[in-house]
Amino acid sequence: MAAEVLLALIRANIAASAAIVGVVLLRGLARRLFGVQLAYALWLAVPAAMLGALFSTSDPSTPYGSMKAMWLANPPHPVALLAFWLTGVAASLGLVAWAQLRFLAAARAGTAGPAVTGIVHARLVVPSDFAERFTPAERKLVRAHERAHIDRLDVRVNAWTVLIQCLGWFNPLIHLAARAMRLDQELACDAMVVGRLPHERRAYAEALLKAGLAQIDLPLGCCWTARGVHPLEARITMLTRPAPTGVRQDVGIAVLAAVTMTAMCTAWAAQPPQPPWLALIVTLPFTVMFDLA
Repeated sequence: MAAEVLLALIRANIAASAAIVGVVLLRGLARRLFGVQLAYALWLAVPAAMLGALFSTSDPSTPYGSMKAMWLANPPHPVALLAFWLTGVAASLGLVAWAQLRFLAAARAGTAGPAVTGIVHARLVVPSDFAERFTPAERKLVRAHERAHIDRLDVRVNAWTVLIQCLGWFNPLIHLAARAMRLDQELACDAMVVGRLPHERRAYAEALLKAGLAQIDLPLGCCWTARGVHPLEARITMLTRPAPTGVRQDVGIAVLAAVTMTAMCTAWAAQPPQPPWLALIVTLPFTVMFDLA
């Protein structure tokens, strides 16, 4: 069983890495052609590819068939490797818990935010100088941005992303993808707010600059800005671009559906037959996620 779990982990990470490379190559073009909302949605291809990699096919003569036969015939210390992986997962979860507790302590001290936290019941966190730092118009925009995160269930998306990062702690592409995905998430929320309040672009840019002065990592939640100069520049640049037309949005949705299905079907077609219990275990968390959403 240890060898089966490790092989499933390898397959899922190979599929995820391939999908991540594809999304990174496409997201800039998708942003220009179809808007930031569709560029953010492209990240659905990554979990779709992972799911596809964990489903079986009826044809044993697949690219992974020989690898599976060789691995299961003489697995290299599967129990030790599984223990090593689980140790890394536990350490990663510990670091996430530490970062979350650090943010909550800062929130109680009034030095964190604006942000949204809370997986089950999302709540807005603002710094103690919120009223002094932001004008009334800017405070309205900050609340609108965080409300967009709550309406889109972004906190839950980020929680599942953190879980995937912990399970794939050894894969640097997963961590890079999580950072890029969060930037695209913020851009998508910015676009939603500006679309609703098109005459508030200047005030919104000023609020971004003020909110970006200090930030504390928030694993299980949504921060007002991404840390660093480049993400802030990307968000302000986005405010100057016109929203895509309805036709472009429709085309973008079709492209998104095609990319996601291609990622899942390609990963699925490459897999050898798997035991039913493995598919049940790996798909149960995603089933629960969709039920909650």
